[in-house]
Amino acid sequence: MPGSSGATGTPGGSGGSGASGASGASGAPGPSGQASDEGGATAQGRPIRQVRRLRLAGVSGAVPRARDFTRQALQDWGWLPAATGDQRAAAEDVLLVVSELVTNACLHAEGPEELRVGSGPKVLRLEIVDLGSGSPAPRTPHRAGRPGGHGMFIVQRLCLDWGVVRNPEGTGKTVWAELAAPN
Repeated sequence: MPGSSGATGTPGGSGGSGASGASGASGAPGPSGQASDEGGATAQGRPIRQVRRLRLAGVSGAVPRARDFTRQALQDWGWLPAATGDQRAAAEDVLLVVSELVTNACLHAEGPEELRVGSGPKVLRLEIVDLGSGSPAPRTPHRAGRPGGHGMFIVQRLCLDWGVVRNPEGTGKTVWAELAAPN
């Protein structure tokens, strides 16, 4: 089963930005948002080559907008259209995790501020920035038959790792999740 520490801290030693590999936009804007070749690293030091950002502060329809933005990034990076069932499942997992993280920010953290999607050779990193003070955690015990409360359980099950980084300069946090790239 994929590990999920749910760790709080600064992943990848990104310094004071609080978000690994996404401290400043550079590069040319892509067709669905901003693209960046700024580099960076994941929580386990895996390199991230490109980061795309989508501002979500104050927008309506944040969840479908985030999914569409991520789907376009996956297409641009060659994850979609998928050539195999495993590749299709990996892309669907990414879209589901984006939906769960953005929904969580909408319900529990005054809404998302920004979505960052980072691509590396072996991992895809998702980051949701919000102004909330709470920390997401899977509901325990998990009750599969009850409605609601499944979002972070799904994230925990699908991701290699995930966690929370507090904004060192004030309120808010970045919730990050990493998924394996398809073979």
